[in-house]
Amino acid sequence: MSDLDKINSIFNAKIDSVKTKEDLQNLKTEFFGKNGQITQQFKTLGNLEPEKKKEFASSLNKIKDDCANQIEQKSFEIENLEINERLKKEKVDVTLPIRPFNQGKIHPVSQVIDEISSIFSEIGFSVAEGPDVETEYNNFTALNTPEDHPARDMHDTFYLEKNKKILLRTHTSPVQIRAMLDGKPPFKIIVPGRTYRCDSDQTHAPMFHQLEGLHINKDITMGHLKGCLDYFIKEFFEVKNVKMRFRPSHFPFTEPSAEVDIGYRIENEKIVIGEGNKWLEILGCGMVHPNVLKNAKVDPKKYQGYAFGMGIDRLAMLKYGINDLRAFFESDYRWLNHFGFDPLDVPTNYRGLSK
Repeated sequence: MSDLDKINSIFNAKIDSVKTKEDLQNLKTEFFGKNGQITQQFKTLGNLEPEKKKEFASSLNKIKDDCANQIEQKSFEIENLEINERLKKEKVDVTLPIRPFNQGKIHPVSQVIDEISSIFSEIGFSVAEGPDVETEYNNFTALNTPEDHPARDMHDTFYLEKNKKILLRTHTSPVQIRAMLDGKPPFKIIVPGRTYRCDSDQTHAPMFHQLEGLHINKDITMGHLKGCLDYFIKEFFEVKNVKMRFRPSHFPFTEPSAEVDIGYRIENEKIVIGEGNKWLEILGCGMVHPNVLKNAKVDPKKYQGYAFGMGIDRLAMLKYGINDLRAFFESDYRWLNHFGFDPLDVPTNYRGLSK
């Protein structure tokens, strides 16, 4: 028996005993590695006479190809065996009932923010944001708030430093200042976000959500403000008609200032927004005070505009019949499951905000 026949016989005997990938790799190294038996036979070709060399090379290549094919086939068999073993261990009983699936709900506050943003985006407003931790200047001074104003007192405001220079913002109005200082007019923004005040009862919380609106341009009037709010109220409460009145009021950052009331009636012990003999205050507004524009580096002789602010939590309570503000922050899954919204049902003006 020639050396090639011996090699082929040994290989055939060993490959039959291979059971794992590791065994197969060892066999491959033994015959095809740097010092493998078949590799060593190729190194002897240079020592043979031309006629014997051709015949020997032909036989050697045939054995090499045969062994390589057997290794490939064995690898395929081993992989199939491993897959079958894994499938046996991972067997699933398809007759078992499916596991219960609990889908999360969107919080009413988040829903209302999305609804409001959708409405105002239709008339050209963009959404701006700012930090919850603010400077006293942006929160009060730049907004024309006098030094002796009650809102500056510690029983109304959460101060973070003894010198009262840093605080938790009491409204989202400071973002007005930041937006105007960072850009150039015109400005047309809404600012939803968290605000903080020292207050807590059935209709007030120390942390609540507010939305600020600002529109600055040339020749903006109270008429534009009224038209904007009339459009918003009808779209938000999804009514065709709404009674609305402006009551004179006072805010340091607007002049003239007004509070907006809307008509409502009680029907089946529920508030119905739109028309009725009763009035409900929902927001404050006015024309931006010239001092605020000056503090924000905007020329009040060239530009003017309006601002408005509303409580997002209060709007959610009115629209969806929620009677206790504290429930918003109690993390009660049962409450959220009842008042929450489908996360895939994104509010749009075209198919209904709260569909």
